[in-house]
Amino acid sequence: MTKQNLQPTYDANFPSTQPMGSVPDDEIDLRELFSVIWKGKWIIIAITFVFAVASVVFAISQPNIYKSEALLSPADAEQGGGGLAALAGQFGGLASMAGINLGGGGGVDKTQMAIEVMKSRQFASEFIQKHQILADLMAAEKWDMQTNTLSYDNESYDSANKQWVREVKPPFKPEPSMQEAYKVFSKIVAVNAAKDTGMVTVSVEHLSPAIAQQWVNWLVQDINTVMKERDVAEAIKSTEFLESKIQQTNVADIRSILYKLVEEQAKTIMFAEVRDEYVFKTIDPALIPEEKAKPKRALICVLGTMLGGMLGVMFVLIRYFVKKED
Repeated sequence: MTKQNLQPTYDANFPSTQPMGSVPDDEIDLRELFSVIWKGKWIIIAITFVFAVASVVFAISQPNIYKSEALLSPADAEQGGGGLAALAGQFGGLASMAGINLGGGGGVDKTQMAIEVMKSRQFASEFIQKHQILADLMAAEKWDMQTNTLSYDNESYDSANKQWVREVKPPFKPEPSMQEAYKVFSKIVAVNAAKDTGMVTVSVEHLSPAIAQQWVNWLVQDINTVMKERDVAEAIKSTEFLESKIQQTNVADIRSILYKLVEEQAKTIMFAEVRDEYVFKTIDPALIPEEKAKPKRALICVLGTMLGGMLGVMFVLIRYFVKKED
């Protein structure tokens, strides 16, 4: 057999990969980057200094915000242990037919309902109008600690004549609407329930610590009153319905059950009339805070300085690579 001369062949259509020892053009050289940053250090320092000064000025210009809060305990557990809750298992079907909520039937928890009512637009609007706090909510600009008084934005509110003078475009009016007020109100008022304990915390943030405490107290009082009035109105309406049904039936057993239901409605009305803390019982009342809750001025200065440093580095690198491509 003849020996064939086997030699490697190369196809021009499939060129070999890049030769060993070569460096791709798009590879980043860290030494080059550090060199560029070092050469532009004065630009970075200047930008960082400007941002640091600006953040300090911004932090100092922000007014102190005080936060007052109250710790509440749901009171429905104390009033729902017997009565309608006990009758729910026996006469739940009849009660549903009569349009009465006996509780314990998988409905909305009264505490959770009260929390949602406090977060609602209707409750906020009624609260603002009832206590006449629109100016304190929408136009307050500064609080004087020495005199414990608020000063207002003169471009929005004339405190001497108690008139709104802000300039706005239609459909807005000089006096803020309840929709505008609700947006601000929902940002400074918080109602939270702890999942583990069931305790409810109501808090208010404001320029004036005294106003923050007063609003928390008003919120607790008003939600108890609102929920009380709702239950009393429902009990009265249910009683009227049950009494009409009693007159229409001659069956002794049914009349006995209806009388028990009327009795429970009477207990509900009596309980509401004699107890002020109807839904929430105050465990830890709101106090006038002595220390501000925000702003965190030190954190603002640190973050502003860091942002300036990062922007300075980015500016130096971008300028270098733009010049390099040219």
